[in-house]
Amino acid sequence: MEKAKKSSRKSAKEASLETIVTAYQEHVLMEGKQPSTVFRFCRDIGIQETDFYKVAGSFEALEKLIWSGYIEKTIARLEGDADYANFSAREKLLAFYFTLAEELKSNRSFCVLLLNRHPKLEIVPGFLKTFKSRFEEFVDTVLNDGKTKGEVAERPYLDKRYPQLFWVHLALLLMFWKGDDSVGFEKTDAFIEKSVNLAFDLIGKGAVDSAIDFGKFLYQSGKN
Repeated sequence: MEKAKKSSRKSAKEASLETIVTAYQEHVLMEGKQPSTVFRFCRDIGIQETDFYKVAGSFEALEKLIWSGYIEKTIARLEGDADYANFSAREKLLAFYFTLAEELKSNRSFCVLLLNRHPKLEIVPGFLKTFKSRFEEFVDTVLNDGKTKGEVAERPYLDKRYPQLFWVHLALLLMFWKGDDSVGFEKTDAFIEKSVNLAFDLIGKGAVDSAIDFGKFLYQSGKN
């Protein structure tokens, strides 16, 4: 009876989300692939299969949950900083990227393994779908705030696509980070700073608006 109680307490502890995630990551990193079945995985870590399904419905769903956790932790860290609310839109995006890079770095081997399954991210893999949706939601909020402050130009039709365009940017960043072998990933830091600054130069009020105005002028002049 005492043995059964101990086993029960052990199972309850090991069935936590954190422990399931840790055990799953360790298996994938050691074996280079997912466990053969949920049943086998649960038996190996000493929990009931039903306990796994309280967390996720499949290994694919668990991977999606892990990646959504990365971005939620990133946003929570930013919003927990008293200075963050006073940042410009450009500064908020820079802070997001740098903080996300730190979050992913602590899980780099696992992240790289999953990213290597998909050499190109034109078609969003399943494990990144929730991550992508949350990112676009976050970017949309930041850019809308930027519009109200005059940092981001309102351009009919085009500005509604900014979140999707920033997702393409983030996908490029993930691929760059995956292959970055510089000390402390300093090349990734440079990529973030230079590419975000360029993006805001393009979506801000400046050269692009002048080019559009000039194009309109040439078009109208050609009609007259």
